[in-house]
Amino acid sequence: MATTQTPFIFSSKPFIHNTHTRLLHLLNDSIVDLSHLKQIHAHVLRTIHTNHHPQALFLHSRILHHASLFDLEYATRIFHHFHNPNSFMWNTLIRGYAKTAHQKHKSMELYKSMLMVEQEQQSGAVIPDNYTYPFVLKACAFLFSLFEGKQVHAHVFKLGFQSDTHICNSLIHFYATCGFLDLARKVFEKMSERSEVSWNIMIDSYASAGEYDTALRMFCEMQRNHDPDGYTMQSVINSCAGLGALSLGLWAHAYVLKKSDKNMIDDVLVNTSLVDMYCKCGSVEIAKQVFESMPYRDANSWNSMILGLAMHGMAEEALDYYERMVKVEGLAPNSITFVGVLSACNHRGMVNEGLIYFDIMTKEYKIEPRLEHYGCLVDLFARAGHVEEAMNLVSEMPMKPDDVIWRSLLDACCKQHASVELSVELAKKVFESEGSSTYSSGAYVLLSRIYASASMWNDVGLVRKVMTDKGVNKEPGCSLVEIDGVTHEFFAGDTSHPQSEHIYKFLSEIEEKLEAIGYVPDYSGAPLVDEVNEGKRNTMRLHSERLAIAFGLLRSKPGMPIRVFKNLRVCNDCHRVTKLISRIYNVEIIVRDRARFHHFKDGTCSCKDYW
Repeated sequence: MATTQTPFIFSSKPFIHNTHTRLLHLLNDSIVDLSHLKQIHAHVLRTIHTNHHPQALFLHSRILHHASLFDLEYATRIFHHFHNPNSFMWNTLIRGYAKTAHQKHKSMELYKSMLMVEQEQQSGAVIPDNYTYPFVLKACAFLFSLFEGKQVHAHVFKLGFQSDTHICNSLIHFYATCGFLDLARKVFEKMSERSEVSWNIMIDSYASAGEYDTALRMFCEMQRNHDPDGYTMQSVINSCAGLGALSLGLWAHAYVLKKSDKNMIDDVLVNTSLVDMYCKCGSVEIAKQVFESMPYRDANSWNSMILGLAMHGMAEEALDYYERMVKVEGLAPNSITFVGVLSACNHRGMVNEGLIYFDIMTKEYKIEPRLEHYGCLVDLFARAGHVEEAMNLVSEMPMKPDDVIWRSLLDACCKQHASVELSVELAKKVFESEGSSTYSSGAYVLLSRIYASASMWNDVGLVRKVMTDKGVNKEPGCSLVEIDGVTHEFFAGDTSHPQSEHIYKFLSEIEEKLEAIGYVPDYSGAPLVDEVNEGKRNTMRLHSERLAIAFGLLRSKPGMPIRVFKNLRVCNDCHRVTKLISRIYNVEIIVRDRARFHHFKDGTCSCKDYW
C-alpha cells in the first residue's frame, strides 16, 4: 500500500539550538495547512519536555499563532495546555476570535478571563498591553456592547494607553459603530497624534450617519496633514451622493484621477462608489461611463448600476445589465441584486416580469426573500391596480409587514380609488406598525384625500383634528437645486430666499405661458378641504419644486439640465406642469422625489406617467 510522503523529516535529537532554529524556520516559511502544523507541533511535544524554557515558550507561541489562523478550536486546546500563558498568547486567541463572523463574543470572555488571571497572580505577567485592546474593542463594536466597551475604555485610561494611536482609533470606531458620534469625536479631539486611519474612521462615521456636510468638512481639515487614500475618497464620494451634490462629486472624481496613483484609480470600491454617486446625483449616463471603464467589476458594482438604473425608471436597461452580470460575466446575483431587479420592474409596472424574477431568485438561486423583496412585489401589484393580489401576498408573507408596505398599499388605494372601508383599515395598519412615525403624517394626508374624493368632508375635518390633537404635522415640502456648485433650499411657500421677489415674478410669467397653451390645474395634490379652487391653486403654485425650478430657469446656464431634489413624492399637477415647462423653455429637468428620478424633456417624462 502506497504511503504519502511527509514534507517534514524529523530526528529524535534532544532539544538543541540547531533544532530550535530549524523548527522556527519551518514555522515561519513552510506552513501550508493544519496537518503540516500538527506535524511540527507533535515533534515539539516529543523533543521539548518543559514548557517553561524560553525557547520552548516562544515555539509554542508561534504554533498557537498559526493554529489561530487555521482552527480556533485547536488553538484553544493549545492555549489551555499552558498553566501560565503570556500576554502574546492571550492576545493571539483574543484576536483570532475577534476576526470570526459568529464568535466575537468569545474575545470578550477571554479578555475578562485575562483580567481575572492578572488579579490572581499579581505578577504583571499577563497584563493587557497595547495589542490587546484594538481586538477587544473590535468585538465590542460588532456586538454593540456599549457598557462593556466603556469599561474597556476605562481600563485603557487606567493602564496609560490613552495616547496610543491604534487604541484610540479602535475607540473611535467602537463609539461611532454604537451610534455615539459625540463620544467618538471627543476621543478624536483628545488624540495627541492622529493618523490617516483616525481621519478616515471619523469621516466614514459621519458619512454613514448621514452627516454628510460634517464628513466633507473633516475631509478638508484632513488634507492639511494627510493625503487621502481610497477609503477616504469612498466616504467623500458617498457624502456627495447623500447630498445629491453633483458638482462636489465631479470634483471628488477629478481628485481621484489627478492626485491618486493607479491603484486608487482602478480600485473597485472607489469606482463602485462613483457609479452610485452619479446615479444618486441624477447623472446616470456618467455612471454608465464609469462602470463600463472599470478594469474589474464585482457583484457590488453590478448591483449599484442595476439599482441606479431602476431608480431612474430605466427598467429595460436595468434588466439588460442583470443579464450581462449573470450570463456574460458569470457572477452569481445576490439578495441586493434582486432588490434592484424587482425595483426596476416596479417602476415600470412590469408585473409578469417581476413574478418571473422573484421565482428565479427563490428557486434557481435559493435566495430567501427578505422584507425588501416582498415590499417591491407588493408595491408592484398595488400600483399596477392589483390591490387584491397585493393584499393576498401580504397575508402570505413569512414575516410581519412593516409600515412601508402598509403605506404603499394605502397609496395604491388612493390612486386606484379603492373603497373607503379598505383604505381606512390600511391607514390603521400604518398607524399601528412599528416605526410608523416616519410615515404617519403621510398616511393621515392620504386618508384625508380618500375621504375628500368620496365627498366625506366631515371625515376630512376629523382627520385634520386628530392630527392637531396628536401633534402630527404634515411634513413640509422641501426642494434643493444646485446652481454653480451652490445648493439652494426651498420650502413650500418659501419667501426667505434673497431672490424671492424675482422668483415669484418669474413664476407668474410661467403660469401665463402655461395658460396660453391650455393648462388647467389638477387639484388632487392640493389640501383636500372644503375650499374654493382658487385657494387650492394658490397652494399648488407654491409647491417647493416649482420655486426651485423657477430659480433654476433664472440662474442656470443655457443648455444645462436643472436638477431638483425633493423630499416628498411629486404631485400630479406639479408633474404635469414640469413636463410643460421642459417643452416651453426647451430645458431638461431632472427631479428626484422620495421614490425615484423623473427626467423631463420635450414635454414628456421618463416615467411615462407611471409613478
